[in-house]
Amino acid sequence: MIKSGISIAALCFTTVVSAQMKDTLAEKIVLYQLPVGGWGKQLNDKSVVNYNMPVDKNLLRKIKATGDDHATIDNNATSREINILIKAYAATKNPEYLKSAEKGIHYLLLMQYDNGGFPQYYPNTGLYRKQVTYNDNAMINALTVLYNVAEGKSDFDAVDSKLREKSKTALQKGIECILKTQVLQKGSPSIWADQYNEITLQPDKARAFEPISLATGESVGIIRFLMMQPATPEIQKSINAAIEWFKDNKIEGYSYNVAKQNGKTLRVLAEDKNSVIWARFYDIHTNKPLFGDRDGSVKYNYNDVSEERRNGYSWFGDSPQKLIDKEYPKWKLKNTIGG
Repeated sequence: MIKSGISIAALCFTTVVSAQMKDTLAEKIVLYQLPVGGWGKQLNDKSVVNYNMPVDKNLLRKIKATGDDHATIDNNATSREINILIKAYAATKNPEYLKSAEKGIHYLLLMQYDNGGFPQYYPNTGLYRKQVTYNDNAMINALTVLYNVAEGKSDFDAVDSKLREKSKTALQKGIECILKTQVLQKGSPSIWADQYNEITLQPDKARAFEPISLATGESVGIIRFLMMQPATPEIQKSINAAIEWFKDNKIEGYSYNVAKQNGKTLRVLAEDKNSVIWARFYDIHTNKPLFGDRDGSVKYNYNDVSEERRNGYSWFGDSPQKLIDKEYPKWKLKNTIGG
């Protein structure tokens, strides 16, 4: 009996200690969480959120002064924090981390439009923040979190069952929105734009140097997300069409490299017979590479772009190559898709 009593006491002690274990990063993330449930990429004074910064009285004051209008899914905000908190909970079983993560998941569900899209910010609707936003993978990051919740993957099996059911519904709405927003060119699906009008779901412009256009980097992320889903006929058609578009619109014989010169970023487009790249943006009608400038003008010659924008923005990339060469064939094989 004594041995049994000691065993139970030890078990209870272990449980209490486990529940109180702390993760330094997770503790900061809980502190930064906004009342609405999301996280910002900036604080009230426009300083960038940096979890490496020690939290002193001055920083704490800034955190507390930051309101819900800063809540966003831009620049990995909110999805990043939820993922970290879920991992921290799995490691520590600290209930505060799970509670905070679930509040973040609720925020994602709250911000989703009825049409399945996600705005860049919520509840802030200023400027382009209310647009359905694929830019910088915002919507795909949010949907990936909800996918993991719905499927109980990547330690998300700990999430409340009610949130899981809601996430399943939100996930399907999101997939439907993705399929609806794939840009049609003469009736044939191509790829996706960066952002869309939240009501009409028509491609829209955002910042002055982000005109209405097809967006290659974001479309790669969208395709990868669709490949995670059951390969329905609609999803197969969408992915196949997008891959064909990428094959048809590659730029051969050029490389795009980033270097530092005298402390400044230098982006160089150079001839390279062994290289294949894609422009970041393509004209939505003609598939010509296009470039936006600070003054809102659209250029079709890279060298016509102002030096500040040429070196201050990434205009080309090669991310579709891996998708075409490796991931797409593997997906077809897994789903026994011919062609």
